[in-house]
Amino acid sequence: MSKIAFVYPGQGTQTAGMGRDFYENSELVRAAYEESAEILGFDIASICFEKNDLLDRTEYTQAALVTTCLAVTREVLQTGIRPDMTAGLSLGEYCAISAAGGMSFADAVRTIWVRGNLMNDAVPEDFGGMAAVLGLTGEAAAAALEGLEGVSVANYNCPGQVVITGEKQALAAAAEPLKAAGARRVLPLNVSGPFHSPFLKEAGEKLDEYLGKVNWTELQVPYAANINSAIITDIRETRELLKQQVSGSVRWEQSVLAMKEAGVDTWVEIGPGQTLSKFIKKIDSSAKVINISKWDDLQKLV
Repeated sequence: MSKIAFVYPGQGTQTAGMGRDFYENSELVRAAYEESAEILGFDIASICFEKNDLLDRTEYTQAALVTTCLAVTREVLQTGIRPDMTAGLSLGEYCAISAAGGMSFADAVRTIWVRGNLMNDAVPEDFGGMAAVLGLTGEAAAAALEGLEGVSVANYNCPGQVVITGEKQALAAAAEPLKAAGARRVLPLNVSGPFHSPFLKEAGEKLDEYLGKVNWTELQVPYAANINSAIITDIRETRELLKQQVSGSVRWEQSVLAMKEAGVDTWVEIGPGQTLSKFIKKIDSSAKVINISKWDDLQKLV
């Protein structure tokens, strides 16, 4: 039987204007942005809709993306389309958990604001970063990094694309062994720190304290966890998984394969851009992928 998954993108997909057309056309979406603004104490809509420097600051990026993706989800659900499973990349996992029924919109916004601030403050400015590695499998990239201190694999995105993370000098030093192993390119990413690396372990510990305050609720559908690509049906597992996720690798490719094995054949990416849609097609060329980033996308789908 065919199954639908809702999937949510991570940091780097944000763009000025995201969600604006939904905001202008949907009372449900406007209400979500207003609720988020009340929770956060600032006008999150203006940060999402207008060109500004805050949108690319980690703590604001994460709050903006979670607000936008979950606001749009409200309108998608109005069409009668329902997910059988959910997943999200990095911060997108919070959207996935909320869409699966495991936490409220308000808790998702509050928690991601805490997470973004902890990650932003975890290491000194200019200490570390991330880089995309093109042309290598995750296994080959990890093997090439063996013996190098201060750098590790952050994201297993899809065949031929992984992301590495770590201290800046270690990242630079990693380019040579990665290219020797067959990487076509190693491209620095425009991020402010070494996310999903052991350098953020303390941030994960601090986040865990806050996660203890979240009002977790029973999952209505399963979601795929980043840290181990497991299909989660028990919300009691979520707190520990999110704690580990801050400093651990995001196993997106493995999560998609696990969801496919569980029967998912239709993927609805909700949020700006088409990053996950492209990853999914590279992982499974037979997958049916639908992207909802604009109001017109939803109208065409309906």
